[in-house]
Amino acid sequence: MRQLLASLVMLMAAWNAVAADTVMEADVAAGREKATPCAACHGQTGVSPSGLFPNLAGQKASYLVKQLEEIRDGTREVPQMTGQLDGFTDQDIRNVAAFYAEQTPALGQADPDEALVAHGRELYRAGDLERGLPACSACHTPTGAGIGSAAYPALSGQKTDYTIAALKAFAEGSRDNDPNGIMRDIAAKLSERDMNALANYVLGLH
Repeated sequence: MRQLLASLVMLMAAWNAVAADTVMEADVAAGREKATPCAACHGQTGVSPSGLFPNLAGQKASYLVKQLEEIRDGTREVPQMTGQLDGFTDQDIRNVAAFYAEQTPALGQADPDEALVAHGRELYRAGDLERGLPACSACHTPTGAGIGSAAYPALSGQKTDYTIAALKAFAEGSRDNDPNGIMRDIAAKLSERDMNALANYVLGLH
């Protein structure tokens, strides 16, 4: 647990300069135009019409830049996006990220099942010391707003199906673009019940 927390601190420090440069000279209007084809999966303003695709509205620009660059460059494989970013320059990606970051985030309604909400809340806010699970709030903040300086994503209002799919991908190792394997280590310790509870909790978190 201590090693994991130390890695989190180091990564946050390393990303400070990167995040500051991320939104520099970004053109939101150009980003809106460049993002037009993205609307089919992510909605016109970044609120996805499908649970299979993530909401991007209000997401941290630094996180979006990192993900888009890695998808474009093949570091992160997303079959649905194959070829979608061909021809995108670094500036195009900054512009698109800035556009989505300025949009109004989605607010979700969690399943009110008391046991499900309580389990999700406990994991998110406190983690599980016995299993070596840090609190999700340490990186994603108590309100799920994320930390732009560290390129840690906002989770508030995120689609439940997408959150579960992302956690499973990290747990299985099919998604491996997390620095130092932090999310892979965490997700691998989560049960299906844990994932369902966390996904439900962040859906209604704000």
